[in-house]
Amino acid sequence: MDILSWLVFGLCVGAIARFLLPGNQPYGCIGTIALGVLGSVMGGAVAKLLWKPGPMEPAGWGMSVLGAVIVLAVVSRKRPSV
Repeated sequence: MDILSWLVFGLCVGAIARFLLPGNQPYGCIGTIALGVLGSVMGGAVAKLLWKPGPMEPAGWGMSVLGAVIVLAVVSRKRPSV
């Protein structure tokens, strides 16, 4: 059940990040999930360094979305334009 929770959370966070940073992003559902999970891990690591948030506090969601937006911005810049 934990893996399913991570996938759903990753999809939500990745979709929010893609909405906040629009552009040519040809990532499918799997790419959006990967973006969300990676951003969540990165944002969670930064949040744990700054303070000790609980598992479902708004800081966790906010840092996850912020991490996903940063990951998306970096990946979008690295990807060559077609």
